[in-house]
Amino acid sequence: MNARSALFDLYGDHLRSRGSRAPVASLVRLLAPLGITEPAARTAVSRMVRQGWLAPVRCGPGLAGYALTPRAARRLDEAAERIYRPGDAGWDGQWHVLVVERIRDRARRGRVRAALGYLGYAPLDETTWISPRPSVELDPLLEAERVRAERFLASYDGDARGLLGRTWDLDGLARAYQRWLAQARELIAAVGPDAADPAVFALRSALVHEWRKFLFTDPGFPAALLPPNWPGLEAARVFQAESARLLPAASGPTAAISSRACASHRWYARARPSRSQVRPSRPRASPS
Repeated sequence: MNARSALFDLYGDHLRSRGSRAPVASLVRLLAPLGITEPAARTAVSRMVRQGWLAPVRCGPGLAGYALTPRAARRLDEAAERIYRPGDAGWDGQWHVLVVERIRDRARRGRVRAALGYLGYAPLDETTWISPRPSVELDPLLEAERVRAERFLASYDGDARGLLGRTWDLDGLARAYQRWLAQARELIAAVGPDAADPAVFALRSALVHEWRKFLFTDPGFPAALLPPNWPGLEAARVFQAESARLLPAASGPTAAISSRACASHRWYARARPSRSQVRPSRPRASPS
């Protein structure tokens, strides 16, 4: 688990409900059970500030902290809705079709493609994308990248199952769900039922971290279009049950972080973090 991903998981799974902010020392302490060193944690915080996901806040005299930006809060709320989605949300047979203007800049085109994939869209060609469900994050993405797109709701005049199978790699996704199930059961058995809170926190973090990766490959496919005995259904059942069971103990390490622990100051949030707030990492630390 890399430090940046772990921070996203930490804010989304625990700190979002506690004011979305925490002292940097608490972030370092909470990431330690996940095997993330202090230099790696501080480097990841610094990177997330530069990328616009976190903003500096004061947490008391001389105590630096970091809060989610509005953009990050929207991303995590949308992710949480997909991660903890209870069962099949139903489907009305309509596909969300997106026709994006041609993007000539290669780097910008790559960013847009990666972001659309994360939001649950798959390409039919260079400019046309489809998803079984529209994403609430689509408008912020298009605005941020200054990309024009036409949007339609459409039914498919053909074999919808065949369209799904041609557009998404269902065989690869099925194998990924089977691997997740095997790994999850192994992790749960290794920790045992009487583990201390930090061990439960690490276990739940590992389960959520690996499960979150499915946001990039499964937009919530309609159950009616999936192959028989789809392993994603069993994987979702195990994830929902285990994440709920482990949550009380996993929340223990974050319980001391009050929603009032850090007071935001606009002038401070706009400032660049000083060296005392984010220390440079040693060369051997390489979070991504």
